[in-house]
Amino acid sequence: MMQSRTQNDVVVSDTDADSSNHRDFVTPIPHHDQNQINNNDADVDVNASSQREQQQQQQEEVTHILQLIASTGNFWHDWDKLKSMLSFQLKQVFSEYAEAKMTSEEQYASLGESYSELVNKLDEALSCFIEGPPFTLQRVCEILLDAKGIYPNLSKLALALEKNLLVTSTLTISPDPYPQTVVQEQADQENASEEQKQEADNAAQNGVEPVVADKDEVMIEADVDDDMKVDTEAFEDINKSSETDSEPNANSA
Repeated sequence: MMQSRTQNDVVVSDTDADSSNHRDFVTPIPHHDQNQINNNDADVDVNASSQREQQQQQQEEVTHILQLIASTGNFWHDWDKLKSMLSFQLKQVFSEYAEAKMTSEEQYASLGESYSELVNKLDEALSCFIEGPPFTLQRVCEILLDAKGIYPNLSKLALALEKNLLVTSTLTISPDPYPQTVVQEQADQENASEEQKQEADNAAQNGVEPVVADKDEVMIEADVDDDMKVDTEAFEDINKSSETDSEPNANSA
């Protein structure tokens, strides 16, 4: 039996009251939990940005070293580390060709093999050099630095690299000093970076928002005094990432 009660001249039925009491409500997120979610999102953005900057710096470092080899014909770095850089550059260059985004069927029609098979074949040919780089290293670097300009066709690029990696003679690390221009550039950049940091600290202490330099204007080069160390594992991680990104989707056709 429905009962009603009067509150301030408004009739409210018990069924309406019960219905309102059982109405579904979305529990609001506590303020501190919402802040935590926002902070987590910000951390993800910062990490992604940091990773992109790191990859860009490594790309610049690889390019700089290959340019030095292409211009001098000599190399000064540990061969295993240099090999990782060459492998990274090779995969990066190949990923820029249209064949990298084709289906498997299209790749076989264009290349006679799949894109991944072609890349792995050349990478393995590079890996076969244990004691040192092939004596064609200078030409390999020249090709990898301007691949699309020299060989617009991927199959011709692959053929040229394969030809230069079929040799058996190898080079030895250069006994000559590392080019002083590179050392001086590194020192100048480190000094400029330190000065900018000091200016930013001084501005912050004075309550003035520091002016952030354009990241394109400040390039981070390889360490040349401490045995010119290069983080091989970082390059290998990027190589794996490049392979995953460029893996064709055979079912997309």
